[in-house]
Amino acid sequence: MEKKTIVCISCYYKGYDFMDEMKSLGNKVILVTSENLKEKNWPWHAIDEVFYMPEITPSVWNLDHLVQGFSHLMQTRKVDAVVALDDYDVEKAALIRETFRIPGMGQTTHRYFRDKLAMRQKAKDSGIHVPEFTAVFNNDAVNSFVDKVSPPWVLKPRSEASASGIKKLASKDELWEELNNLGEERHLFLLESFKPGDVYHVDSLTFNKETVFTSASKYLAPPMQVSHEGGVFRTRTLGRYSDEFKALEAANMKVLSSFGLMHGATHTEFIKSNEDGKYYFLETSSRVGGAHIPDLVEASSSINIWREWARIEDALLKDKSYEISKPTGHYSGLIIALIKDKDPDYSQFESPETVKFLPLEHHVGIVYKSSDPLIIQERLDRAAEKILAEMLNILPPKSKPTS
Repeated sequence: MEKKTIVCISCYYKGYDFMDEMKSLGNKVILVTSENLKEKNWPWHAIDEVFYMPEITPSVWNLDHLVQGFSHLMQTRKVDAVVALDDYDVEKAALIRETFRIPGMGQTTHRYFRDKLAMRQKAKDSGIHVPEFTAVFNNDAVNSFVDKVSPPWVLKPRSEASASGIKKLASKDELWEELNNLGEERHLFLLESFKPGDVYHVDSLTFNKETVFTSASKYLAPPMQVSHEGGVFRTRTLGRYSDEFKALEAANMKVLSSFGLMHGATHTEFIKSNEDGKYYFLETSSRVGGAHIPDLVEASSSINIWREWARIEDALLKDKSYEISKPTGHYSGLIIALIKDKDPDYSQFESPETVKFLPLEHHVGIVYKSSDPLIIQERLDRAAEKILAEMLNILPPKSKPTS
């Protein structure tokens, strides 16, 4: 069968399994990445060519230069697909597809998976529960919103990944001080009601508009809390037959269908309101979840989301059928924390449930697996207590977000 050429765009070091799988399926892999990532341990055995882009600021490239460089690349190569490996690359990939008429998600659909204001408006119009929100373009609209919706409120960047740049506000004066400080960047933010509750993430795979795999998990320390207060990031998977899982699976399918997703990997977050018990849509993204969530998913289900995504892309390019293996029914837990030492002493965390220790400098990262969810909870609790008491570094170094 004809070898296809896939261009992978990534301003972060990720996607090793995706590129390795694409190569093993008989394809040509071209990587476009940031210049400062040259020394990373990319799967060089799977990469046929690599091109580097200088960063203007972290994760930001000159898009005109990207298009010009891609134009030169296209002169001697037939590109069959362009894949964004990180949330920050979704816009870049959509621009390239639109400019060079390469099949895949274009700039209209990509906004529903990148722009938090666009995704909230689309969800609301589709009858999906979302926290009350408003754009902050107009002063009267902002004042009307805060007069109707009780604080606290959350001021969020429209296009940041994870919990980066989010600010929780308790008064009108505090809000206007923040808005005035934003100056000409004010239009890049949105304002929404803060809803206390449990936060969940749903990681899924879609093939020809059908959701073929779903993993649902509950954050024990939400990303926003860890981002703002420091501490320990923890999440654990839900039982596939639990009421929580079923509700989240249905909510996720409605979001992806309403947003027009055709295929690929997605990471979507919901909050279950303490006030009314309903699940509210928070955000989605057309990429694999960060913060080593794929390790959590694989431990519980034996499904490697990166590799399955590659198989989906390969099947679409070669007009083949695609079928995913039946997931296993284990429970898994993930814990990650910034620590004082460069390399943690993992011997104190050994247990029968330990699947892997994550090789992260100045971090401790552990994945657990068990047939008993209570054991997973116990392992995560004990590990968190030890980390908080003996290892934690509250002040994070200047680094890129991990989720």
